Amino acid sequence: MGGQQRIYKQRIASTRTLAKVFRAMEMIAASRIGAARRAATELGPYEKALTQAVAAVAIHTDLDHPLTRERHDTSRVAVLVVASDRGMAGAYAATILRESERLIARLESEGKTPVVYTYGRRASAYFRFRSIPIQQSWEGESDSPTPATAHAIGRELLDRFTDPSQESGVSEVHLVYTRFQTVMTQVPQVRQMLPLTVVDAPQGDGERGEERGFRDDPSSAIPEYEFIPSPEAVLGAILPLYVQSRIHNVLLQSAASELASRQRAMHTATDNAEDLITQYTRLANSARQAEITQEISEIVGGADALVAS
Repeated sequence: MGGQQRIYKQRIASTRTLAKVFRAMEMIAASRIGAARRAATELGPYEKALTQAVAAVAIHTDLDHPLTRERHDTSRVAVLVVASDRGMAGAYAATILRESERLIARLESEGKTPVVYTYGRRASAYFRFRSIPIQQSWEGESDSPTPATAHAIGRELLDRFTDPSQESGVSEVHLVYTRFQTVMTQVPQVRQMLPLTVVDAPQGDGERGEERGFRDDPSSAIPEYEFIPSPEAVLGAILPLYVQSRIHNVLLQSAASELASRQRAMHTATDNAEDLITQYTRLANSARQAEITQEISEIVGGADALVAS
């Protein structure tokens, strides 16, 4: 019985240590969620300004750009999977990896060849374990992405989409990531980013006229923009920035989702550790009571033996 009591005490001590670790990780994740949400929110005005600039240029051009043209000369399709560097975040990484598997299976059923890019160690380890080739991976910043990394990812995907080679170029670019809604709700997303569709760009002549200021009264016209050196050149400079800002926003949304998932998972783990401590304490008390009862029985039995002799 004494050995059993020692085992329970050791389990209580180790579980208390784990509970402290879980609590610390929960507090760290909670403190960093706010910064991640602010970073994603602060990027909104910049992305909106880029969208408006693209729409303004589209008024003066037919929006014919390599990033908006569909490619049919290659079956290669780029897939960027945005996961986490570390675990202990509940089902965050597993959900994204399942979505990426569905996307890859769908693309293969359509006769396309997926080219996998990964962001986060969990994604790269997952595909390497299954012997799926990875074109390129980025690791170490899943919970705090930097603009430099977003720029590097955007540059690589843009280069592959504009590469005329059938062996190294791609015809589409897809993103698999997690969109942050609230601390309790994060939604996996599968989006096709390239070829690009600028939804805010005016399409018809009437809509273009309204954007220029020509409605029913021509006198209500506003001055047109002057683009130097040309609308096409300005569009060529803005669209890559637009793509990179979208990728940066995806990384920030995923970072906030990862931290929120980790906070919830660590809170649940802490509660489970407390429950285990309570259970082990009861078992240790029961073992102690059984040990005391056994010692009393031995003393009484010895006394009776002495009296009988």
